[in-house]
Amino acid sequence: MNTTKLFNKGQEIIPTAQQSETGLDLVVINTDDGVLLKQKKPFKETTLDNVVACLKYSGKTKTLEEMEQAIKKATQGYFESF
Repeated sequence: MNTTKLFNKGQEIIPTAQQSETGLDLVVINTDDGVLLKQKKPFKETTLDNVVACLKYSGKTKTLEEMEQAIKKATQGYFESF
């Protein structure tokens, strides 16, 4: 197990074996067991509800039955090969 110390200016030295790149943005998460450092994701997390409006489709809205038929047609014979 690698260990490190917290310095008086709040600086932390991460052992070389754990480093990935200099200048990496980290998120600090307090847990019951201590502090967790995770790499900051480059984009804000989203859900399908957040982005569905950006999907472009023009035409008549498809029914659930029409979508299921299209899926069945597109996958016909695919699963028989397994």
